[in-house]
Amino acid sequence: MLIQNDTIVEGAVYARKLEIQNGDVEIRGAVFTKLEFHISNNAKGNIILRKTVATSDSLVSYARDCRLMFMADINGKTVKLCNTFVAGSIFADEVILEDCIVLGGVFATAKLNMKDCIVGTFNAKQVSVSGDIKLLLPSAFSGEEMQVMSETRLFNLSLADLGALYAGTPEMENTGIIEMNTYSDEQESQLFEGDEKVLVHCYSVVGKVLAADLVNVDKLRNHFLIGATALGSQLLKTYDLGVGANGGTL
Repeated sequence: MLIQNDTIVEGAVYARKLEIQNGDVEIRGAVFTKLEFHISNNAKGNIILRKTVATSDSLVSYARDCRLMFMADINGKTVKLCNTFVAGSIFADEVILEDCIVLGGVFATAKLNMKDCIVGTFNAKQVSVSGDIKLLLPSAFSGEEMQVMSETRLFNLSLADLGALYAGTPEMENTGIIEMNTYSDEQESQLFEGDEKVLVHCYSVVGKVLAADLVNVDKLRNHFLIGATALGSQLLKTYDLGVGANGGTL
């Protein structure tokens, strides 16, 4: 199946192969491909997939000039994405992400490679990171010790006052981004499944979050804003987020 441009698909798509050459494209139903799902490297415009996308093989997009948005989960054998927004989670054997935002988790049974990404959390057997990596949740996990490039910086946003940033108002006291140290913030845990022992490396700021007992976490609105973005068009109500910097309600 080939989509060239300016297309709206109201229902689901089931195809052997799916290629999108250019935007604007919107698929409002679920997508499944028996083989690959490919976005052309030269694609431009908006490409929006409203529901779950699954493939038995690979999902690949290296397009930098288009706005590629997945509004639900992604499932596949291999997922390679660049300059992409994912409102759900990614489940695959191998995942490669560059300049991506994933509000949920990135779960890879084999390898995970990330560069300059914001993700909710991650869990993979092998993890390699470079550039600036930001986590929305307090903890992330790796089966083996995480491979970190020399220029890499790891941050945690679980205590960032996203509500204030959204409203354009001053942030609450004792809030903000936490820079993580892959050595001091790493903990090794042993998990047992029957007689089998599994070693897990956990990278967490839970201790720092618990220590910040002066912060009213509910007022940060972090979980609401992340959840609202993930739900997208399913939020049918109008919510009051308080007063913005210009004095108007949000």
